[in-house]
Amino acid sequence: MYILAEIAIAACDLAEIVGMAIGLNLLFGLPLIWGISLTALDTILFLFLLNKGMRTMEVFIVSLVFIIGVSFLVEMFIVSPVYSDVMQGFIPSKLNNSSLYIAIGIIGATVMPHNLYLHSSLVQTRKIERTSAGIKSAIKMNLFDTTIALNLAFFVNAAILVLAAAAFYVNGFYHVAEIQDASQLLENLFGKAAPTFFAIALIAAGQSSTITGTLAGQIVMEGHLNLRIQPWLRRLMTRLLAIAPAMITIVYFGEEALGSLLILSQVVLSLQLGFAIIPLIHFNSDKKLMKEFTIKTWVKILAWLSAAIIVYLNIHLVVNEIKGWIGAEGENKIVVYTVVIPVALACLVLLAYIFVHPFLSSSTKRIAQLPHGVAIDFAEFDVIAYKHIAVAVDFSGHDQQIISSALHQGGKSATYTFIHIVESAAALYLGENSMDYETQIDKVSLVKYQEKLKALGYKVNIKISHGNAASEIIKIIADLDIDLLVMGAHGHKGLKDIIFGTTVDSVRHGIKIPLLVVN
Repeated sequence: MYILAEIAIAACDLAEIVGMAIGLNLLFGLPLIWGISLTALDTILFLFLLNKGMRTMEVFIVSLVFIIGVSFLVEMFIVSPVYSDVMQGFIPSKLNNSSLYIAIGIIGATVMPHNLYLHSSLVQTRKIERTSAGIKSAIKMNLFDTTIALNLAFFVNAAILVLAAAAFYVNGFYHVAEIQDASQLLENLFGKAAPTFFAIALIAAGQSSTITGTLAGQIVMEGHLNLRIQPWLRRLMTRLLAIAPAMITIVYFGEEALGSLLILSQVVLSLQLGFAIIPLIHFNSDKKLMKEFTIKTWVKILAWLSAAIIVYLNIHLVVNEIKGWIGAEGENKIVVYTVVIPVALACLVLLAYIFVHPFLSSSTKRIAQLPHGVAIDFAEFDVIAYKHIAVAVDFSGHDQQIISSALHQGGKSATYTFIHIVESAAALYLGENSMDYETQIDKVSLVKYQEKLKALGYKVNIKISHGNAASEIIKIIADLDIDLLVMGAHGHKGLKDIIFGTTVDSVRHGIKIPLLVVN
């Protein structure tokens, strides 16, 4: 379930990458491969917005949505479709294979499966009183938010269809397959303003999905794996997963294949919908779990009917596509029989399991969906007495605080081992065989600490090593019977961490004893 949700997020991101790249190409003439490469940099934009707070991020998203809406509204005025014909388009008609493929892509583009996880999670973030009235208020507000979001997505997709019909079909252009062709024809038919607004809308749409895709990805990861990672890393991971197929498509199939990839990404979204909708209906229908907020019978019927239609259309599409691949000539039949059909059957079995399993199992078993645990019960305990304490010193001026903190932990009954790692160029290259000036001075300094503390009644050993500070400290701790390690932190961060390294961070992951960090 987690893997399928991640595929959906990557597929959505893929569409936004291609859309943004095409938008940049239309506006500035930037080659598509460069446009796709540039989209990786929007992780920096996301990080900037994240540091500015959620309110700034919300304003940014709303602004982009406003730009998309205005762009398509202007397009509508320029193209001037016949609205009576538009209304007739809402009446369902018979779908052949190609139109079914497009229709399923539109369903996926409108009701994105990962956003079901996102909206379900965001409703819990509202600061409300945990009473019946408070929860009802939160659900009402979330219904309002979701209705606006889904109808806006519906409006954008419908607007693209209406524009295509009014601009091209009416004027005799029946085979416009690529977005770039569409933009060029828009300019020929309606002037330069039309393709400009179209390109702006594409870029804005790409950026608005950056935020929702990252949040949905984090929620999916936390919910399925109980794993939490940095948002910027989550964003970069999703974007790189999406950039790879876009790059491969351009290199092997050429830029003209991007339009087909764009539609395929939305079809993938639709194929994932059943795996998100069916558990959602089960959760909302569970009286033990939802109590008074269990969905009404008529809502349940409509929900299962919607899910059944989507699943039926998806299965119908997959069967038709596989039949087409089997009927085609070439060596691809082997791949279809050995890979495609087994994967399709496995997904069908999983879908059936997801549907049937909740009817057969009890919902009383609750698993805490948190990336961390809860408070433990513990009895009264003895104070830990540290017998052998390692002290990492670096002669940087902070040694007094570090040594003082270590002595407070063990007193005169403990044994202390003072560690220093020589990191000079000679030490890094020659290791233990190094006897450069820095090594000699450092050894004298360690002996000075040892003699002074022995005079005060403390038991002190010294250990000097060479090379990478973190790895050498970890080795020494592993070799000696140490109870506690005391280290100093330099206090630098950001760019300095990248330049000078973070010894404490590396050490704490490599040792199995307590670490006291002295700032």
